[in-house]
Amino acid sequence: MSAHESDLHTISPEMPAMFDGVKLAAVATVLYIIVRCLNLKSSTAAPDLTYQDTALNRFLLKSCSQLSKEYIPPLLWGKSGHLQTALYGKLGRVSSPHPCGIRKYLPMQDGATATFDLFEPLGDHQTGDDITMVICPGIGNHSEKHYIRTFVDYAQKDGYRCAVLNHLGALPNIELTSPRMFTYGCTWEFAAMVGYIKRAYPQTQLIVVGFSLGGNIVCKFLGENRVNQERVLCCVSVCQGYSALRAQETFLQWDQFRRFYNFLMADNMKKIILSHRHSLFGESLLKKFEADLNRLYIATSLTQIDDNIMRKFHGYSSLKEYYEKESCVHYIHNVDVPLLLVNAADDPLVHDSLLAIPRTLAAKKPNVIFALTLHGGHLGFFEGDVLFPQPLTWMDKVIVGYANAMCQWEKQKAPCQATHLTGSSCVEAKG
Repeated sequence: MSAHESDLHTISPEMPAMFDGVKLAAVATVLYIIVRCLNLKSSTAAPDLTYQDTALNRFLLKSCSQLSKEYIPPLLWGKSGHLQTALYGKLGRVSSPHPCGIRKYLPMQDGATATFDLFEPLGDHQTGDDITMVICPGIGNHSEKHYIRTFVDYAQKDGYRCAVLNHLGALPNIELTSPRMFTYGCTWEFAAMVGYIKRAYPQTQLIVVGFSLGGNIVCKFLGENRVNQERVLCCVSVCQGYSALRAQETFLQWDQFRRFYNFLMADNMKKIILSHRHSLFGESLLKKFEADLNRLYIATSLTQIDDNIMRKFHGYSSLKEYYEKESCVHYIHNVDVPLLLVNAADDPLVHDSLLAIPRTLAAKKPNVIFALTLHGGHLGFFEGDVLFPQPLTWMDKVIVGYANAMCQWEKQKAPCQATHLTGSSCVEAKG
């Protein structure tokens, strides 16, 4: 036997042990990454609530049990805000229904045409009253999005009429009729939809609902003029950021991959704008806006698009002015109707520093409840046992549960006033 063969026989018994050690280390590393990325060690808990101790708030929290009960996301992936957000963004919802509605077209003073979809209730409301939910979806969204369809179907079955705004320019098969599309805080189209509902259904009362960017719009709408709060029972805002000016800095940061999400949303906005470029800029104006369009093609963030394109639709002189005047943070303190603000602590789009706004508001104003869940991501809030989520989310149940509680409070308040009792003592006596 040669010396070389002898060396091979000497080391070969040690090789399997070494390879086993490498495999074990690799498996341990993968498991560690999975546990960290899926946040499996995180506990579940009821939402963290900020509110003043009033008779109404006690009644709402007692009647809407989801706000005080533990929110349990799917075990294997539901504690990851990124996966919750990704599933919402890619799938919207599981087994999404197809509610049947009628599309309405509203001509605006500037030549634009606002559209919304109207869905009649599928049964009587538990109070016997006529209640309409006026709904504003998230950025670039409309009534055909899965999460909107799921929520509308659930609300219809609970006796609510639903009116869903289609953001100007968001529907691919609806052409723009003026050189303007939706922006971060323009309330014109939402106001037109609400006005139509009030005229068409003079007996109806309103529940105002906003998702993400839509939450900013509805809170700004209610706070712009107290007349806008007439016939409004309450408002629910889910996963909004409250201040675009403060949010823009966080959107350029890489923590929680926020910069990556910024890029994806900017790419989607870019596609929407370019699909309407002839309506927005016109053949005669294409040369005038050629430089802006060239900057749009290479834009990688919402800030760049807002500065070069979006702010100019309403004549703002600077990006700072656009963000300040389009953010609800400057109007939300004027909202006096009951207001539920919902956010998730693991929302990768809304930085933790922005949550000081609703928390401070709820501590100061008796009509506000701020609910912060540990998990849920951005508009996810999926529920389920281990792997597969349920079609209906925690978010859907909370909005309808809160709305039902408010309708019940108002229904009980009328006979109380007739007997010269205060609303609180009467309701608490009945509860």
